Amino acid sequence: MEIKELSLKGAKLIKPLVHWDSRGFFLESFQEERYQDLKSRFVQDNHSFSKKGVIRGMHFQADPGQAKLVRVAIGKIYDVIVDIRPDSPTFGKWQGITLDDQEHQQLFIPVGFAHGFCVLSDEAHVLYKTSTLFCAETERGFRFDDPEVGIEWPLKDPIVSERDQNTPYFYELRWS
Repeated sequence: MEIKELSLKGAKLIKPLVHWDSRGFFLESFQEERYQDLKSRFVQDNHSFSKKGVIRGMHFQADPGQAKLVRVAIGKIYDVIVDIRPDSPTFGKWQGITLDDQEHQQLFIPVGFAHGFCVLSDEAHVLYKTSTLFCAETERGFRFDDPEVGIEWPLKDPIVSERDQNTPYFYELRWS
C-alpha cells in the first residue's frame, strides 16, 4: 500500500496492492492496522449508486465533523474535496481526483473538508467509511457550482438533486 499526501493538507490518496490474475483481482480494501496513520476511527459504511452525469455534493457534517475513506467498487468518478477549515491556508480551495474500479485508489478526506463527486462512467458504486454516524441535524452543504470556489467539473449539464441545487453559496455559510 502506498499513501500519497495531496496538496490540501491532511487529504491522502491511497494506492492499495491489487493482485490481478486471469480470474480477476483481489485487494484488501481496509485493514485497521495499516490505516492507523490516518488517525481516524471509522464507524459507518455507506454505499452510493449513481448514473452517468450525476453530481452529488458539496456535503459535510458540522461539529464534530466527519472524515471519510472513499473508493469506487464499480465505475469511475471525479471526486472533489474543498478545505472548509477557516484557519487553514488553503481554506476554500478544492482538489479533484479520479477514482475508478481499475486502479482501486482510495481518497482519505479528513475532518474539515466538504466532499462531492460526479459520475463519469455509465454508472458508479461508491463506497465510503465515515468517522462519525450520519446526523441530519449537522449535515451541511454548499452549491456544487459555486463560482467563488470554482470547481471545474468534467461534464456539462449535470444531473443534480433538488436539495443540492438549493444549498447555499459558500460565502453564505458561517465558518467559525
